[in-house]
Amino acid sequence: MELMDAIHTRRAYRSLDPVDINEEIIRSLGEAAILAATCFNSQPARYVFVTDPAVLEEMQGAMTKSNAWTRQASMIIAAFSHLDYDCKPKGREYYLFGTGMQTAQLILRATDLGLVAHPIAGYDEDKVKTILGIPEDMRVITLVIVGKKSDTISPLLDEGQIEREKKRPERLPQNKFIAMNHFNQDLIKEPRK
Repeated sequence: MELMDAIHTRRAYRSLDPVDINEEIIRSLGEAAILAATCFNSQPARYVFVTDPAVLEEMQGAMTKSNAWTRQASMIIAAFSHLDYDCKPKGREYYLFGTGMQTAQLILRATDLGLVAHPIAGYDEDKVKTILGIPEDMRVITLVIVGKKSDTISPLLDEGQIEREKKRPERLPQNKFIAMNHFNQDLIKEPRK
């Protein structure tokens, strides 16, 4: 698959079928993540790949109600890092960006392999750390839910999720996120509630 094909194909589907996750897939996802551009090649991201059915079930205790669909995951990837794992230019917490870069490449590689890799923010970070044994001083930045796209809409989805499953949510026009040479007011977005 060409890069732009993977970018256009990638979707955050929630209706998932099981897929066999083998060592080759995990190695390939890891390779994509480690090759990402990071500040001075710091490679701040750390991952726990969860495939054990008992641990996948335990992870359900960390999910928000709107993420009940994650029960269908064949794998959950916890992406985490530490402030000291990356550059700190003038106090900026760059490890968040570096981990995001690495995780984006991992997600695109999963798409290239025919998988759905859906990053989520709806989880209890402390519970995730406890379940997976991640040290307290680490920051769990996202969970990536992995499976195979199902042709059948999951009964675990709410109405809004079903609509987003059927049709890719609208994207911003470029003039709402790109300005040339100077900032302009079109770039301002109302804060999320």
